[in-house]
Amino acid sequence: MIVESLQKELNLKKWQVEMVIKLIDDGNTIPFIARYRKDVTGSLNDEILRKFENRLKYLRNLKEKKSKTIERLDEINKLDDNLKKQILNAKTLVELDDIYRPFKSKKRTRATIAREKGLEKLANTILKQEINESIYKIAEKYINIEKDVKSVQNAIDGAKDIICEIISYNSEFRKKIRQNTFYTGKIETKAKNKEDSSEYEIYYNYSENLKKIPSHRILAINRAEKEGIIKVKIQCEASEITNYLKRHVLKNISKIPEKIEYNPHTTSIIEECVLDSYKRLIAPAIEREIRSYITKNAEKRSIKVFSKNLEQLLLESPFPGKTILGWDPAFKTGCKLAIIDKTGKVLETSLIYPTKPQKKVKESIKTVRSLIEKYDIDVIAIGNGTASRESEKIVVDIIKNMNVEYIIVNEAGASVYSASKLGSEEFPELNEGERSAISIARRLQDPLAELVKIEPKSIGVGQYQHDMNQKKLNESLSSVVEKIVNEVGVDLNTASYSLLNYVSGIRSSTAKNIIKYREQHGGFNSRSELLNVEKLGKKTFKQCAGFVKIKNPKCPLDNTIIHPESYNITIKLLKTLNYSLDDLGSNNLKLNNIDLEKLAIELDVGVETLKDIINELKKPCHDPRENMPKPHLRKNILSIEDLEKDMVLKGTVRNIVDFGAFIDIGAHQDGLIHVSQLVADKFVKHPLDIVSVGDIVDVKVLDIDLARNRIQLSMIL
Repeated sequence: MIVESLQKELNLKKWQVEMVIKLIDDGNTIPFIARYRKDVTGSLNDEILRKFENRLKYLRNLKEKKSKTIERLDEINKLDDNLKKQILNAKTLVELDDIYRPFKSKKRTRATIAREKGLEKLANTILKQEINESIYKIAEKYINIEKDVKSVQNAIDGAKDIICEIISYNSEFRKKIRQNTFYTGKIETKAKNKEDSSEYEIYYNYSENLKKIPSHRILAINRAEKEGIIKVKIQCEASEITNYLKRHVLKNISKIPEKIEYNPHTTSIIEECVLDSYKRLIAPAIEREIRSYITKNAEKRSIKVFSKNLEQLLLESPFPGKTILGWDPAFKTGCKLAIIDKTGKVLETSLIYPTKPQKKVKESIKTVRSLIEKYDIDVIAIGNGTASRESEKIVVDIIKNMNVEYIIVNEAGASVYSASKLGSEEFPELNEGERSAISIARRLQDPLAELVKIEPKSIGVGQYQHDMNQKKLNESLSSVVEKIVNEVGVDLNTASYSLLNYVSGIRSSTAKNIIKYREQHGGFNSRSELLNVEKLGKKTFKQCAGFVKIKNPKCPLDNTIIHPESYNITIKLLKTLNYSLDDLGSNNLKLNNIDLEKLAIELDVGVETLKDIINELKKPCHDPRENMPKPHLRKNILSIEDLEKDMVLKGTVRNIVDFGAFIDIGAHQDGLIHVSQLVADKFVKHPLDIVSVGDIVDVKVLDIDLARNRIQLSMIL
């Protein structure tokens, strides 16, 4: 059943599903399967494999829950063939919960109390609708002073409570009502106090169809509700739902509710129960379920956008071979400076007070110019936090007539890193401000190496990330970091603990042992040396070996993405083509126009594996980030006051959300390109279809709102 479901959902062949399940169950990681098991999976990529893994977990959980549900119902003698069939056919956990709901042990309800009074039989009698005498006469038999049933009306009221609960627990009813409410209902919001102004004023009197409302609005509404600013309600056409219930609960009823053939003894009572059950029990529960459903979908979409943004940010082109001055701006506490050399080593830190209240501008300029000359600084990386604008003005004055440029760096998460245990361990002798300045400089030099030290959700390329399911957010973002780290690969002799911790198969303790080994032995000379690391066995080696590289190794293949398990094939391939390992990376290697099918048979290797080996031999040690846009450096400042309508500028995409993209145009305040302004002549479903974080784009100024500090832009293609 699970195999068939995965096959259908992900549009895969049966053999693919079976093979991936086997690989996952054998303990292989997703990065390893995606790169080194293409021949047996049909070249399934990382994205599909992660979806596969998540759905496999869900379906196995569903299967286990079905089994436990059947077991529980059997224990309490409530299981019959029909119920068992319903359980086995349930497609989701929600469906399964609906089926099991009537049998759950629950808190005391009005129906529970009525059952305790012995009124369940009366309720069933009314529901059968087969009596030909007054229900009030039948109810007289249930009067019991000791059980607090003092009158006929008491008995009937108790029976009605039981009927209401029976109707509300019907899984088919709930499924139909849930669908009807979602497809025809609206979400409506009202301000608790219309006099109060806030960023949520758009939702003070707002209504939108449930099935059409975009995810960013759902998350904004949830936040406004949580902050006590608005009230939220789901509205739908109740009469359509209650008519549906009447048609299915009442017997001898035509399809037109107005033409009910009344049983004078029970129909009016059941009609009352239908209305009460829907209003008091079903509608509130369905509203909670739908709110939960649309929130989960909004979170899922938002996490997807966040993940894509994070992926692009981590893949931003490194800026190697430059000496960088990191500038962490501030007012009262001063601006912290840190100089790093071309390898990222910290050369010096300093503290200046160019901003208010001290405003020691001259002294600060003198200090920075001295550092520029002393270390031959190429670039100044300014954090975009508090006092960034003021710092930028001073930097522009400092670098006049000097061969130095500057760039504004997104410092989101730098303070988190500087105050973390990792930051303290890395620079125990420095304070938090100095560590933050180092982080700002390093994230320009090698974004991936530095950003992996920070909790992904603190990097600042998402929307409403603090309002959503943190477990799912962290899992998704960690998967992105893992994917990119393994896609790029790490230098085994220089990689930090944070980088190593994301390498396929390597756990926290293993990463620490790798660093301990290289400190004791002066580094690694080959990948195979990993097997000498404490608690790193053959299984872990197999998973991680292809994702770690060694510069200037004994074996040239140790600095490629070719896995050690394929070294013999690679050497055999080179020999077949009259080459050797000495030709690796040289212009001598001619690997075009090769008959892959024929050569794969000759070498007894899969075609996809052979293709990857040849591609790596053509371009060994290739860093996928090399193809990304380079950082956009500046020498002059631009403020929002300098902007004019129709001005054309170049900018960098800093963040992407559902409704548009935020662009750094050097005016301190990012401008927004609304999704409708990304392309002039066609509809854009989502900004990610057009731009990515880190892209360098040409934009035109549409509007400047100085009062609200907002800039509206359009894209120039």
